[in-house]
Amino acid sequence: MDSKKHSKFTGDKASVSQKVGGKFSAFGGYAQGKNLELVLGKKIVQTWRASDWPEDFWSTTTYEFKKAGKGTKLTFTQVNIPTDQMKSIKKGWVDYYWTPMKEMFKENK
Repeated sequence: MDSKKHSKFTGDKASVSQKVGGKFSAFGGYAQGKNLELVLGKKIVQTWRASDWPEDFWSTTTYEFKKAGKGTKLTFTQVNIPTDQMKSIKKGWVDYYWTPMKEMFKENK
């Protein structure tokens, strides 16, 4: 939920609101949406869409955080993805989001 940190680990411009109802945009506008629920340190729920999806087609992403030993466990779900986009969206999360995020955390240890 930090525009500068998000931009740093993804390598692309991001704008992220920290308020319920606030909007976000990432990857040069490819991903966009708005915050539906924000529970500090516990949960983020957002509407989410890719710019190449059918107009007005939105999915919902949920990020849940739980303490796990000395770290944090993240559980992520995304529902309502266009069927023909599911494989590429799944790969995109791994390649452009989760892998770079892990690298950022390693650098900050």
